[in-house]
Amino acid sequence: MKRHSRPETFAPTEAVRASDPQLSLPFSGRKPSSGPASRSATPLVATSSSRRAFRPEEAAREVRLPRSPADDADRVAVALSLYLPPGKTLELALTNNHYSMISVRRKADGYRLRLHQMFVDAAPRVVRALARYVVHNDRRASTLLGEYIEDHQHIIRKQERRPRHIKLRTAGRHHDLQAIYDRLNGQMFGGALEARITWGPGAVQRDGIRRRRSIKMGSFAVEDRVIRIHPALDQENVPDFFVAWIVFHEMLHGKHEVRRTNGRRRFHTEEFLAEERTFPDYDRACAWEKANLDRLLRS
Repeated sequence: MKRHSRPETFAPTEAVRASDPQLSLPFSGRKPSSGPASRSATPLVATSSSRRAFRPEEAAREVRLPRSPADDADRVAVALSLYLPPGKTLELALTNNHYSMISVRRKADGYRLRLHQMFVDAAPRVVRALARYVVHNDRRASTLLGEYIEDHQHIIRKQERRPRHIKLRTAGRHHDLQAIYDRLNGQMFGGALEARITWGPGAVQRDGIRRRRSIKMGSFAVEDRVIRIHPALDQENVPDFFVAWIVFHEMLHGKHEVRRTNGRRRFHTEEFLAEERTFPDYDRACAWEKANLDRLLRS
């Protein structure tokens, strides 16, 4: 015999007929009689309504997703682009730095800007000042931005700093930076200065030619308290007293605070310069720098 598959619809069997008392839903509030006649009677019709039908209509809920850093950067970039010269591009990156709030690199075709997160919700007046500072390095705009940063120092202070791992390289081919630092710390600072020191990264070669128009012989990172010395000073013909003078200069940055005058930061105050002149070989180091700067630029 040929078998057929079961059809999609089927007739109710005797076990599930409508007259089965298990399917009678007495929601009307009346108790069904327990006699034999009730079993053969017509099932009661539900008269109650769902409570949901009586609920008042609620307004649609508005879901707001949190803004991402990319969204904030786009908002600031769009606001700044309104005040940029035609044809100029803007590369914007938001940061949470504790020290550098605004960093601008001006290029032929536009600007590269690193900006602290505090400027995301800045007023239009501050945005216009920021644009003037980016484009023209405007002094009045710099003053206004300095005041804005001072008023928002609480944002910087409440940020949690993530510790950074920094690989230190103190021993050079000709000069040992750690030995120079320890000697100066004991002689000039009473051993009280707390900082680390390392040789900086090497010069970048392009097409086999080192292109250097200026040289930053040393730097002091306030956030990490790390002194970096340019590796061009690690040469046999660079005297120890000159390297020590550069190290001493950067150590002074770890001692003297940066002051703000008329909205501009002053790294080399009168007190700073006066203490720098206490270096034992100050005059000789200045003279050597003047006579050998060109050679350092070519190295």
